[in-house]
Amino acid sequence: MTNISVLLPIALLMGLAGLAAFLWSVRTGQYDDLDGAANRILTDEEDGPC
Repeated sequence: MTNISVLLPIALLMGLAGLAAFLWSVRTGQYDDLDGAANRILTDEEDGPC
């Protein structure tokens, strides 16, 4: 029983930390451009001198 009283608050704190990290990433715009990377790989741009 003492194991649950220790592990349950730790699990709740880790869950809240994950939720806080997810909400922070949404607010800072990490998920704004979902199609940009998929389209960027299809373009054939030469960046360097060849």
